Amino acid sequence: MTAKLIDDCFVLDKDRLPHNEAIGILKTRVHPVTESEQVHLSDASRRYSAESIVAPRPIPAHDNAAVDGYAFASADYDAARGSAFRVVGEVAAGHPYEGQLFAGSALRVFTGAVMPRGLDSVAMQEDVQIEDRDGAVWALIPPGLKAGANRRLAGEDTMPGDTLISAETRLRPQDVASAAAAGCSTILCRVPLKVAVFSTGDEILRPGERFVEGKVYDANAPMLHDLVATTGAEATDFGVLPDTRSRVTAALSEASKEFDAVVISGGASQGQEDHVVASIDALGKRHLWQIAIKPGRPMSFGQIGDCIVLGLPGNPVAVFVCFLMYVRPVLMRLSGGTWPEPTRFPVMSNFSQKKKVGRREFWRARLVHQNGQLTVGKFERDGSGLISSLRESDGLIELAEDVEAVVSGEPVDFIPYSELGLG
Repeated sequence: MTAKLIDDCFVLDKDRLPHNEAIGILKTRVHPVTESEQVHLSDASRRYSAESIVAPRPIPAHDNAAVDGYAFASADYDAARGSAFRVVGEVAAGHPYEGQLFAGSALRVFTGAVMPRGLDSVAMQEDVQIEDRDGAVWALIPPGLKAGANRRLAGEDTMPGDTLISAETRLRPQDVASAAAAGCSTILCRVPLKVAVFSTGDEILRPGERFVEGKVYDANAPMLHDLVATTGAEATDFGVLPDTRSRVTAALSEASKEFDAVVISGGASQGQEDHVVASIDALGKRHLWQIAIKPGRPMSFGQIGDCIVLGLPGNPVAVFVCFLMYVRPVLMRLSGGTWPEPTRFPVMSNFSQKKKVGRREFWRARLVHQNGQLTVGKFERDGSGLISSLRESDGLIELAEDVEAVVSGEPVDFIPYSELGLG
């Protein structure tokens, strides 16, 4: 049965939370909510594993030749001067050798072939000279080879009992390859999380509609649709909701019955025309999280029954940053994955700028090569409506609450977009 969230999943006791405290609360209170299903390997990549897969046997299962060449016993070989071996047969991959061997004999082998019992080394075919002696084929193995040369050992990749895939792993092509190498044809995976995406505001036009003075086109919904998809969830774009309490409430009510989560941009503060918070209050439970960050302070987190509602600000940059920092990990955890922790890389700053103490800030940044060294610079303009800053930046500089200023030549924490699922 689907594991449901507790009723007060997001209920908190502070008006404004530091970033790390907010993340810590989410980590402990959010858990997977979707069912599981068997998925064929061809469809498993990017899904979340609902089980651990353990190697049932060694991989590879037998010693085998790493190259095309001639297999011989190192005990019969003179590494200082080289040796001549009589070639008594050949063995190809998938066809183990069934014949008899004797001291001083060798086999022509092909890559992947099972190493015959008693032979432990392979000389590459281009290094071997072949001679015909009275109708018999002899291989002249040059000196200098070590025992076990060009041989892959059974289990050198994986030993029996090794964990190939852990539960809650978001499967990559290489993980699927590991499951296939163990003989699995399917993997038990989580059913994709279903996410409804809304925008709000009377000023919003859908792309493709005729432009009207005083209006703006909706950049948030298409962006959020694709951002949700990067988490492995399935997004459905429900368009723009007007600034009408009844319409917002009705839309959230309907979505909460069919979807695991709702992501809605705009209407997240407490202004007269901001109805998201009031609708969550009317339908379920909510805590307005005034997170001590820039951009994106006004965020609403709540739930309507078993549906999580994540309310984002209206400006595209704030939507983008808040999604990456908070919504993305929440959706991935709800989907059945582990909490993603992006790597922060220390990179030398090429600029100086003051910062307000008491809040965490995320600055759009570009990587620049200067005098043979990789540096990072802050995007020149700070506006939270500047989509160009998202398009032209390489990642985010993260500055903790106690940082007062960035000084050129000192390292800062840089999170490339590739660490946030956008690489």
